[in-house]
Amino acid sequence: MSFFDEDDEPTRTSSRTRTQTRVRPRSARPAGSGAAPDAQALLVRRIVAVVAGAVLLFLLFFVVRACNNGRHDNALKDYNRQVSNIATASTQTGESLFKALDASGNASANDLYQQIIAMKSSADGTLKQAQDLNVPSDMTDAQQSLLIALELRRDGLEAIAEKIQPAMGDEGEVADKAIEAIAGQNRSFDASDVLYKARVERFIDEALKGSGVGGQTITASRFMPEISWVAPTFVASKLGKSLSTGGEDGNGNTTSNDEPTGPGLHGSGLNGTSYGNVNLQPGTPNRMVYAAGQPFTVSFTNQGENEEFNVKVTVKIARTSGGGGTITLQKTVPKISPGEKVTVSLPLNKEPAADTALTVSTNVAKVPGEEKTDNNKASYPAIFSQG
Repeated sequence: MSFFDEDDEPTRTSSRTRTQTRVRPRSARPAGSGAAPDAQALLVRRIVAVVAGAVLLFLLFFVVRACNNGRHDNALKDYNRQVSNIATASTQTGESLFKALDASGNASANDLYQQIIAMKSSADGTLKQAQDLNVPSDMTDAQQSLLIALELRRDGLEAIAEKIQPAMGDEGEVADKAIEAIAGQNRSFDASDVLYKARVERFIDEALKGSGVGGQTITASRFMPEISWVAPTFVASKLGKSLSTGGEDGNGNTTSNDEPTGPGLHGSGLNGTSYGNVNLQPGTPNRMVYAAGQPFTVSFTNQGENEEFNVKVTVKIARTSGGGGTITLQKTVPKISPGEKVTVSLPLNKEPAADTALTVSTNVAKVPGEEKTDNNKASYPAIFSQG
């Protein structure tokens, strides 16, 4: 056997010996080749997470914004609704005031004073409601104007309450000044109406439109029904009075009670006086039964050739023997045409002394240019009994 044959012969071992196996070493992998897929997946996951988070925040932003816009729109609607309620209440107070002043000839000065005090209290409550409103930032200008308007109305009512008794109960300069003060306060009411119209309504409308809020009604508020109430002569006529020194005619023109209205004859003639169904007769005792609020009725005629203005009619009830208080009833006729017959109602709200000799005196005031005045007045003996 040759040497090479022996070398090529595979080595065999018996079962009792271990089989020798040659193990090939593994080829080495390039550095970093196993970590690359893991890093790429991680990067993708991070990008997806960032995008998802951004989308979520974007959606959350719009949800929150929509909620805030909804709350803001509701706040604007609530403010407008509450202002509408306040405006309506204030308007009703104004209607009550001028209705009471217009009918003041049927009420005593004290009764009218008490009514106006109650209206002032109502105006206080309305102002307090306005002050307590939750005001959206868009409505700040409207709110400021609203408060000023309501304060003008509240303060005007307070001032008129102070002046109504001397305006109705006094005579001469004292009454004139009180009537002029009332007319002046009425200008404050007019200013409040202008302010509400020009600023409160406009600012509310702009705020609603600016936020895209539609379908809303903006309530108007007018406290004084007509501009004539700023004229002292008009106020005096409604209170059954006349100014002793003239006044404005409502157009800013000053009138004088001493100047005739035109050339020709001027004068009035008293036709008669009655109480209930009793036509009073001069020189004869007139027996009457007192009924609260029942009026004296005075009839007179313009016997001149010109229109006359602010003709004051007065009825006085006094004890014939003198002493005691005198009851005075007055009313002013704003205008009377030539030849026109006028009937004036003067309610008697205070009971005269019962079963006592009294004198009822009726007088139609002299008009400027009138020369004959003996037919303007009459006196009637009277006795009242309790009803």
